[in-house]
Amino acid sequence: MDTLETIIKDYLGFCQYQKRLDEKTLKAYRTDLNQFKKFTGSQTTTKAIETFISMLHQTCKPKTAKRKIASLKTFFHYLEYKDIISVNPMNKIQTKFREPVILPKTIPLHTIETFLSVMYKQKKLASSGSQKKCILRDIAVVELLFSTGMRVSELCSLKQKDIDLCEKSVLIYGKRAKERKIQLVNDDVVSILSEYQNECADEIQACGWFFTNRLHKKLSEQSVREIINKYTSLAGINIHITPHMFRHSFATYLLEADVDIRYIQEMLGHSSIKITEIYTHVTMSKQKDILTSKHPRKDFSF
Repeated sequence: MDTLETIIKDYLGFCQYQKRLDEKTLKAYRTDLNQFKKFTGSQTTTKAIETFISMLHQTCKPKTAKRKIASLKTFFHYLEYKDIISVNPMNKIQTKFREPVILPKTIPLHTIETFLSVMYKQKKLASSGSQKKCILRDIAVVELLFSTGMRVSELCSLKQKDIDLCEKSVLIYGKRAKERKIQLVNDDVVSILSEYQNECADEIQACGWFFTNRLHKKLSEQSVREIINKYTSLAGINIHITPHMFRHSFATYLLEADVDIRYIQEMLGHSSIKITEIYTHVTMSKQKDILTSKHPRKDFSF
């Protein structure tokens, strides 16, 4: 029988070339399985797995532990599928546990408006062509994050062909190579994307990616975070804003506007409605605030 190290390598190849999993998922699988191999000394017995899972619960956050256990489950399912093992030890292990609900953080609408207002003012103040190009790109990045709810990794992976300004749509490649198309319905957003595309046409053409950095290479996720930090500071906003918070805000405000959650699920590229339902907790929290402060019963006195 091949060593566990060889089997893990073959499994990752299977995930990459047959299941077509994205690089982030592959990296997580690699990390989780190597941790399992190192901890158990390549043992795959039920007892070894249970000990490993106990360690995860003691040392990891619930969400991280859940992910690592899921990595193990899919790996052992592969071993069973390939007849490398005759009995799947994971089938006998109880792995369900309560995971605390962590509500997604949103950005207040007035804060988003202030944020964008400062960006557009900086565009008017641009003193050189290169500075203007940089600001145009920054605005296009933030406008696209908020208008589509896409992940920052999806934004950084956009190519010129994915942005169709005639049709006013953007083609997004999500997790597990799933595609989805989002309409760009705001004229201001389409206008800034068009201006950026025209001004930076040479850079985009040379790089191949829609968003480029100063070195004319693909814009990184870290660069997007730095862009947001920069304008957060310029706007005097005292909350920490991340790229993912624009995605949370996109979903939450649509849900508060009575958009069907299944449409939101499709636009976010969630594989399951259960993932999208996290936003219903946010709107219930909003409902409580509304009823507490606005319901006329609060003024009754006996």
